[in-house]
Amino acid sequence: MAVYGWIGLGNMGGPMTANLVTAGHQVKGYDLNPDACIAAKESGVEIVGSIAEAVQGSDAVFTMLPKGEHVRAVYEGGNGIWATAGADTLLLDSSTVDIETSRFCHEGSNARGLKFVDAPVSGGISGAAAGTLAFMVGGLAEHTAEAVGHIKPMAGKTIVAGAATAGIAAKICNNMMLFIDLMASAEGSQLAEKLGLDPKVFWEIASVSSGRSWAQQTWYPVPGVIDSAAANNNFDATFRVDLARKDVGLALDAGEMTGVKLPAATLAREHFDALIAEGLGEKDCSLIVKNVSPDGTVAGYTQEKN
Repeated sequence: MAVYGWIGLGNMGGPMTANLVTAGHQVKGYDLNPDACIAAKESGVEIVGSIAEAVQGSDAVFTMLPKGEHVRAVYEGGNGIWATAGADTLLLDSSTVDIETSRFCHEGSNARGLKFVDAPVSGGISGAAAGTLAFMVGGLAEHTAEAVGHIKPMAGKTIVAGAATAGIAAKICNNMMLFIDLMASAEGSQLAEKLGLDPKVFWEIASVSSGRSWAQQTWYPVPGVIDSAAANNNFDATFRVDLARKDVGLALDAGEMTGVKLPAATLAREHFDALIAEGLGEKDCSLIVKNVSPDGTVAGYTQEKN
């Protein structure tokens, strides 16, 4: 049995820690959100009152947090991860952050004689619950090899992407592709409807044709077609608009840094910005389908009244 410290028990961290508990490991969890702590406790996570308590005595410490600024905050400070972790503890960040934040964690850990890997994930909330997430791991070879064992109870696939920040670089590129694919599903589904195609029939055609993608298979923005679609639940979030906007922004920042032109990612950002401007940042990112509808209305979505 291993002992895990876990910081961030939200939509992803909660089910991920549940899988560690199910595999027979001890998990000490910390989160500022009381509701997240209650849910994690029901799954067998030991809730602790500070970052230091989560880190002390742990074989591995995971962070799963919304933004780079949050990750930096829990590493720094007198009661943060760096102040508490021992040389034998492996530190893993599974958050989706900017390259600079990941490099900050690598360099700061190395300077203190600590082990760190970036280990972001793909697969969403459903993959977190099922223990089928894809992990992308970056860091020194001896550290990534150790990380693979700690990740196993939560993963369907773990790939060592390369050296420091390689994992988060892969995640940023992958999520950018996801949101571009999501735009294709939004536009294709609405055009098919206006041309008189049955939504389920068209989805089945795309599923065995060149229009197939993970977004089309999992987030198809039409109700009654696939069970996992947010369209079945008034587009309540499985992946929030504002978080999708953050992720595509990370890709565009990386594009500026490298000189790569990203016109499709720029369009995805515009979609998310438009929804946020309407006050819909907490809805599901597949609600971009609303932006391509001729009159702004789509099946499965009813505007909430304030």
